[in-house]
Amino acid sequence: MKMSASLQTFACLFGLVVLASCSPTRIGGDLMTKIKEGRDYLSEKTKHSYQSSKRFLGLEDEPSIVANKPLSVSVRIFGELPDGEKIREFRLVNQQGMEVSVIEYGAAVREVVVPDREGKMENVSLGFSNLQDYLDKSPYFGCIAGRYANRIAGGRFALDGKQYQLALNNGPNHLHGGEVGFDKRAWSGSVLPDSLGARFVLDSPDGEEGYPGKMRVVATYELTENNELKVLIEATSDKKTVVNLTNHAYYNLAGEGDATILDHVLTLPGATFVATDETNVPIALRPVVGTPMDFRQPAIVGSRIEEDHPQLIAGKGYDHTWVVPDEQPSAGKSDSVSKLNHAATLSDPGSGRVMKLFTDQPGVQFYSGNYLDGSLVGDGGEPYLPRSGLCLEPQVYPDSPNHQGERGWPPCILNPGETYRHLSVYQFLAE
Repeated sequence: MKMSASLQTFACLFGLVVLASCSPTRIGGDLMTKIKEGRDYLSEKTKHSYQSSKRFLGLEDEPSIVANKPLSVSVRIFGELPDGEKIREFRLVNQQGMEVSVIEYGAAVREVVVPDREGKMENVSLGFSNLQDYLDKSPYFGCIAGRYANRIAGGRFALDGKQYQLALNNGPNHLHGGEVGFDKRAWSGSVLPDSLGARFVLDSPDGEEGYPGKMRVVATYELTENNELKVLIEATSDKKTVVNLTNHAYYNLAGEGDATILDHVLTLPGATFVATDETNVPIALRPVVGTPMDFRQPAIVGSRIEEDHPQLIAGKGYDHTWVVPDEQPSAGKSDSVSKLNHAATLSDPGSGRVMKLFTDQPGVQFYSGNYLDGSLVGDGGEPYLPRSGLCLEPQVYPDSPNHQGERGWPPCILNPGETYRHLSVYQFLAE
């Protein structure tokens, strides 16, 4: 049956209306609305995070993605211990593209990938690409150091009149928990169910490395959408003991493998530091004013490091603890750090990367990588030269077990029924 001229005209007009209603402009408008509302489409940053995690897992086929934060936590086998135990790596990826990877060996941070001022993503944490190097060579890269981080003079301390002798693994002193500290133990990791993070658990038997008490330690790493890495360390013991736990990551904000941190700019707001003897154990709390230890105003790390000062000579550079000032005001701080004190700010003028450290600990150890010597080859294939990485370690002062009760020295005793708690937040920015 032939269509009348008027009916044909109506049909054409109707078709044009339908086409107009489905025009590219309308389609694009609907798509942009959906993107903005976060319903069915991934943002470009989420796509980047997903692709990074997919490559990390070695996936060749791209699965269907509907979640807003796909593969934000991934787990893989990083290596195997000589006894056959598998060591896993947990990788956290937020929507900004920041990535943090932590391995079960030592509960060690292996990579921290953050943007520079141009948005270029680079790893800024020193570490190795394989487990064997951690077993054979690691100078505490990224680990949880303990039971007692830093030094104890002569490896001796007393509790309730009883003397305890620890290993002497740093000249005449005890360092970072002894011959087999927490950095050389396999922790048990798991993914946090309600946030972007991973938790690592370690049980240390009574008498391990000479320390009294059966201790359980839990280290939790959490990545926020504000590019903050939260590190919470908790511990309990069934006997009275001493404890000082910290994360021992080495940083180079120019990028892992860069030759130096001497051009970094550092602020340490503390007006007092812990002076040490020629073996790096404390002798007194001293003011920083008038010394190369004064970083209350931003200063280039290398500007005074070679000065003929007894403290720099003894430490072969910076290897000291600064007292963290108690700050009550929280104005300008994020919720994550509002109740914490500002311990340090580190920046790299070249890349624009900035790391701010906030903590509830009384001190922060600044170590300028003095004993790196080029013999270690890092994750990116470059040798770690002297002072190519630095540490900022929140903690109790070194040798505090032998200064309990002295004015200005914080407590380091953990009693049964109590919980040791250490919270630090590393905030990464670009300027």
